[in-house]
Amino acid sequence: MIINVKVRPNSGRQEIKEISNKEFVVNLKKSASEGKANTELIKLLTKHFKKQIKIKSGLTSRKKVVEII
Repeated sequence: MIINVKVRPNSGRQEIKEISNKEFVVNLKKSASEGKANTELIKLLTKHFKKQIKIKSGLTSRKKVVEII
């Protein structure tokens, strides 16, 4: 399954908001530097969906395409 994720780093809290079936907004505590936000995003989505997560595109962008395996 492929979903679109808008990431908000440095939010002060971790939160996943479902906008629609395949669109999510994710607030992260970590900053975007050195891939910290991407690592936190993968951990948070893995915990939420209970499946393996892979970022397909948008590694350096706030808008990402994520595959749920």
